[in-house]
Amino acid sequence: MKTLGVYIHIPFCKSKCLYCDFLSFPEGRERQALYFDALKKEIEVCSKECKEYLVDTVFVGGGTPTSVDSDHIVHIMELIKTHYKLAEDAEITIECNPGTADFSSLKAYREAGINRISIGLQSPDDVELKMLGRIHNRQQFEECYNNARRAGFTNVNVDLMGALPGQTLEMYENNLDYILKLDTPLEHISAYSLIIEEGTPFYDMNEKGQLHLPDEDTERNMYHRTKEILAGNGYKRYEISNYAKEGYECLHNIRYWKCREYIGFGLGAASFLKCRRFRNTSDFSKYTSYFLSLSSERNSEMKADGTGAFVREDFEELDRKALMEEFMFMGLRMVSGVSVREFEERFKTDIFDVYGNVISKLVEEELLERHGEFLRLTDRGLDVSNYCMAEFLL
Repeated sequence: MKTLGVYIHIPFCKSKCLYCDFLSFPEGRERQALYFDALKKEIEVCSKECKEYLVDTVFVGGGTPTSVDSDHIVHIMELIKTHYKLAEDAEITIECNPGTADFSSLKAYREAGINRISIGLQSPDDVELKMLGRIHNRQQFEECYNNARRAGFTNVNVDLMGALPGQTLEMYENNLDYILKLDTPLEHISAYSLIIEEGTPFYDMNEKGQLHLPDEDTERNMYHRTKEILAGNGYKRYEISNYAKEGYECLHNIRYWKCREYIGFGLGAASFLKCRRFRNTSDFSKYTSYFLSLSSERNSEMKADGTGAFVREDFEELDRKALMEEFMFMGLRMVSGVSVREFEERFKTDIFDVYGNVISKLVEEELLERHGEFLRLTDRGLDVSNYCMAEFLL
C-alpha cells in the first residue's frame, strides 16, 4: 500500500514573533471554534481521496497548535484515526511553544496518540528571547520540557536559532551547551540561522539599519561549531539543519526531502498528491464558509480537483523533468544524499544519463561524492548547497 504524510495547520498564536512570516495570527475562542469546525469537515470529506494510502506520518504545525484548547487537537486526532488508515507505528508530531502548554494538555496530546513533540525554544537566553518577540522565558521552557517528559514524550525536538542580532560565537555556543545539559537528553535538535524575511518587523528594522546581525564569518563559524559540538555529543547530522540520536530522525520531514506524497489540511496548507502540487486558500472566510456550508449530500459530490467553489488553488502538474529536479535538489539536503537505485526505479532511466555532466563537474570540484548507491554532497558541498542544488535544474 502506498504511504502518505498528513500535515495539519493550526494558524493561531498568542502573538506573532518579530521574525515570523508564517501564516499565523492571534484569534479569540469563537473564531478558533469556527476554524476547527471547518478543519474537521475538511479532514472528513477529503478522506475519500486518501483511501488507497496508509498514513505513516502526521505533523500538527502552525502557528502554535498548543495555543488552542487541547480538546480541539484531541478531536482532530480522533478524526484521523476514524477516517484514515493510520499505521500502528505512525510518527505523530505536534509543535509546541513554551508557555502555551501545561502538563494536563501535554498529557492529553500524548494519550490521543501524539508521540513526538517539537518545542520552539529558539534561545535559552531571556534577553535574546525578548529581542525576538518570543512570549516565553527560559524558566517556562524548562517547565514545558519537564512536563512533556512527565506526560510520556520520549521523542522530543528542540529548535535552536543562531546568527541573532548582537549574538557572538561564544553566546551561541553557550546556548548549544545549555540544551545539551538538559536533565533528560534530547532525541532531536533543529539548529538553523535566523533568516530575515520580507514582510516581517525584522525586515523593516534591518532595512533601517536597526538590526546588528553577526557578520558572514561569525555565522559560518556558528554553523561549523554546531556540527562539531553536536557530533561530539552523539547527534548525527542527517539534513542541513537537523541532528538526531540514532533512530530519531524526523520521518515527516524526510518525506518532504524525498519527494513523497503528503496532504495538507487547514488554512494555507500545501499538498503533493499524484504528481500535483496545490495549496489551500489563505483566506480565513473563504476557507471556513466553504467547509461549513457543506451538507451531507454535497459531501459526496465535492471534487478535489480545483473546480467549482473548492478552496484549493495554485495547482501545478509536475512533469517528469520537474519531478527529477525536485528529487535531486530536495534529496541533496540530506546528508545521505540521493539513491541512484531509487532514481532509476522512479524515472525508468539511469541518473548518469540525465545528470552525468553535472555529477562529474561537482565531483571534480569536490562538492559531490559517490558512497555506495548514494550520491551525496561533501562537507564542502553542504556549505555551498544552494549552488550545488541549482546545478541539477534541467
